[in-house]
Amino acid sequence: MSTATNPLLEHDPLAHFSKVDATHVEPAITQLISGYQTQLDSVLGQDGTFTWETLVNPLDEAEDKLEKAWSMVCHLNSVANSDDLRQAYEASQEKLSAFYSALGQNTALFDAYTSLNRDDYKGTLNQAQKQAIENALRQFTLSGVALEADNKKRFSDITQQLSKLTTQFANNVLDATQGWFYHTDNEADLEGIPELAKQAAANAAQQKDKSGFVFTLDIPSYLAVVTHATNRELRKTIYRAYATRASQESDLTQEKRDALDNSPIIDKILVLRQEKAALLGFKSYAELSIAPKMADTTQQVIDFLTDLAQKAKPQAEKEKAELEAFAKQRDNIDALEAWDNAFYSEKLKEQRFNVSQETVREYFPLDVVMNGMFELVEGMFNVKISPSNSLPIYHEHAQTFDITRDNALIAQFYFDCFARDKKRGGAWMADARGKKIIQGKKQTPVAFLTCNFSAPVGDTPSLLTHNDVTTLFHEFGHGLHHMLTQIEVPAVSGISGVAWDAVELPSQFMENFCWEKSILPRISKHYKTGEPLPNDLLENMLKGKNFQSAMQMLRQIEFSLFDFTLHCESHLPSFKNVQACLDTIREQVSVSTPPSFNQFQNSFSHIFAGGYAAGYYSYKWAEVLSADAFEAFIEEGIENKETGTRFLSCILEMGGSYDAMTLFKRFRGREPSITPLLKHCDIKAA
Repeated sequence: MSTATNPLLEHDPLAHFSKVDATHVEPAITQLISGYQTQLDSVLGQDGTFTWETLVNPLDEAEDKLEKAWSMVCHLNSVANSDDLRQAYEASQEKLSAFYSALGQNTALFDAYTSLNRDDYKGTLNQAQKQAIENALRQFTLSGVALEADNKKRFSDITQQLSKLTTQFANNVLDATQGWFYHTDNEADLEGIPELAKQAAANAAQQKDKSGFVFTLDIPSYLAVVTHATNRELRKTIYRAYATRASQESDLTQEKRDALDNSPIIDKILVLRQEKAALLGFKSYAELSIAPKMADTTQQVIDFLTDLAQKAKPQAEKEKAELEAFAKQRDNIDALEAWDNAFYSEKLKEQRFNVSQETVREYFPLDVVMNGMFELVEGMFNVKISPSNSLPIYHEHAQTFDITRDNALIAQFYFDCFARDKKRGGAWMADARGKKIIQGKKQTPVAFLTCNFSAPVGDTPSLLTHNDVTTLFHEFGHGLHHMLTQIEVPAVSGISGVAWDAVELPSQFMENFCWEKSILPRISKHYKTGEPLPNDLLENMLKGKNFQSAMQMLRQIEFSLFDFTLHCESHLPSFKNVQACLDTIREQVSVSTPPSFNQFQNSFSHIFAGGYAAGYYSYKWAEVLSADAFEAFIEEGIENKETGTRFLSCILEMGGSYDAMTLFKRFRGREPSITPLLKHCDIKAA
């Protein structure tokens, strides 16, 4: 296929995004891998001593072409999945996995990078270049470059098997999520569910050629039921379906349960990860995972999480007791079940603070929130954000924007905000294109920002819960880290090269603004009347900010400890005890035990299909950093331009060019403290 007919092979493939389909994927990736290999052979075959210009630059250019094409394919596979695209994606991913595995074990390339680290040459490099070389040498080691031939092959085989298994895990979760729905013609069953959610369910029924209402396992639909439905059996039905996705406990047919069951995949993934770690001389996969992170030892991570759990648990137990007493008093519920928690929590919050998600939602139309967020960022970081006319869209839901400074384009991004069929759940930021200099020309970064909010219904715009608002700010924080970087060395530009347990700092930092009294009126407006958020409602929201914060913290610690402990279990001959591990963690830190049919681990994509294996603790670790960083704004002024400029120059602009602790101390003037996190969550440690 010629470059003229394959948009992924164009000089700027993003400019042709709307033309990409499944038939383009495998031919383009095959050709780009071949081009990269040709460039590699040419670079390694040259005479003379290697320099940055003769080694790194030409390889960065080859990789840039491949990365730009593959990022588009990955994004489409996540937001516009189809059988053809999935097949092309998996075939191409297999080739990429093999290629990058060989690249990481290429002894000649490793020796070439090692030569750049010589004392007489390092002095000529800037900090970003030095850090990139240091990171590359570490990654060669972690890729098995020093292994004997047989072990190298085994390591490569494991890497490729893991790539297939994690993709299969993600596919199973997507298919299980979208393979189930609840249908009813009886509107009386839906008492308590908000009108907008019922309208969306009626639309979903029409799309499936059914009468009445259809509720799915997409988050907006699922949450509408478990949070608001007075019908307890309905809450249980949808909770059970959600909690048993991709498992033998699901309500799908036996054939589908067998096809989508992630239990055997989890076992295989864990065994292979442990073998991979052992080949490199690590005691466990957890030990391998933290090698490039801020944390120094596995025990440090466990101690950090355990200490945080001990500080939060007494308060969480009180919160749980209050909820149980409320359910007993309100509806004579003797035993609070998992499908009751969200419902009674919402009712208790309404009673205590006179505020409900649905009332608040009316004041948070997506466009108002987005424009207010843009205005905040523009003031803090001296940029201008406006709709883009140069980025083509791949779906009608996608919006595109430019970021400029002093009338010069510095970055662009996509926002794809609504849940829909064939789209992966959750929210994330992905690198569409990085900031770098390619063939002497500066390339501006582009980000994919993806959420799964409720779509507009009829004349009613997309209305966000306050949780949705914080999600939007969170993902935009990731985007800012990627887009506002000043580093032009690809390996440490934006989020690249940032320690995984620090990468959540900018995203969690941005969430704090959603709770500020001076900011909330600027990101809210009633969708019908245009009236600002009433002061009494604003005050009640702020009073309820830390409602059940200790229970929420323990839930995240439960996930983190489960993930980390599971990946520390090097002594197990097999990993058939996944559920036992989770049960033990829950006994230690949780105040609420899910029912026995709950198979949470089978859809825990963060650790079995994403980048958070033995790293989910990063959310809490980085939350310590983000709370402490935001404390500087509380001390110096929420919109203090000097503080904003310092955060921009010390954190957002620097990417991974320095280690995360160095950058944090530059901003804060000291090492981080856990005290601001406990303060922000109003957790009073014993």
